[in-house]
Amino acid sequence: MNYNYTLKYRTFESLLEDVKIDLRTLTLENRIDPAQLIKVAMRVNYDLGLRINVTKETILEVEKGHVRLPDDFYVMNYGLMLYQGYETITPAQGTNVQDVTPTWRPWVEENSCSNVSLPEQPVCFSKCNDNTYQIIQVVNQQKRAYRNFVPIRFRNSKFVDCNWPDLFGSERDEAWIKDGFLYTTVEQASVYINYQGTFTDNNGDLLIPDHPMLNEYYEYAVKKRILENLVMDGENVSAQYQLVAQEYRGARNNALTIVNTPNFSEMEKLWTMNRKAMYSKYYDMFKSHFPQAPRFRTNNAV
Repeated sequence: MNYNYTLKYRTFESLLEDVKIDLRTLTLENRIDPAQLIKVAMRVNYDLGLRINVTKETILEVEKGHVRLPDDFYVMNYGLMLYQGYETITPAQGTNVQDVTPTWRPWVEENSCSNVSLPEQPVCFSKCNDNTYQIIQVVNQQKRAYRNFVPIRFRNSKFVDCNWPDLFGSERDEAWIKDGFLYTTVEQASVYINYQGTFTDNNGDLLIPDHPMLNEYYEYAVKKRILENLVMDGENVSAQYQLVAQEYRGARNNALTIVNTPNFSEMEKLWTMNRKAMYSKYYDMFKSHFPQAPRFRTNNAV
């Protein structure tokens, strides 16, 4: 899976406003009930799959072998056990007198990554200039950078993305998910998790993708349900329903095509896998074969 960091989202209220503009008569008659349409948007989200989910990342502090997962957690992409790196403290403005007991030890020397500015989000998984990686965590005025981390092997795969290559690896550190908690074989540690979040914002409002090729699928799904409710109420809207149902099928096919189309990185990965498979099939058999040196005839050879 190619985790999505660029897809934009909007609220369900924004979708409903677009639908009301198209159904002006029903809007004026106040015959559109939002409570009956939220489940339609949720079903469409589920129909399009995990590729449209919000990709999020955070650092959890494990105490006594467990820690509560975020409220918006849905599916785990991967996890890393973090080992202490270095921190940079940005002093606040004005006079600031504090008694601080240092708890961090600089195990890793600062390099080009230490000059990275504070990220906009609290946690950022970034690549350094020397082709290494680091995880930056911002806590108030502190920037914590982790340069040493190892993958975590998960015992249960129910809440873990099946496309993760290290799902059943041989890593030393193990973890498992149960009842909204992350349990680890380490009593106390910092764990970085990259996960697919649920379709809700900070206020708990339902979110949907905001994409030109996906918006029509959501709009026609909502319109179709509105007209279905009118048919059940005995209204004669069969012509409108047939028109919307036809457009709904086309919009759904287009949306599924867009979502399921592999991007360049996925096509490159598939090409690499096929190339390795063909090399193993047709060339590996000749690795142990060393042809004899050519024989040269001498001038006086008969």
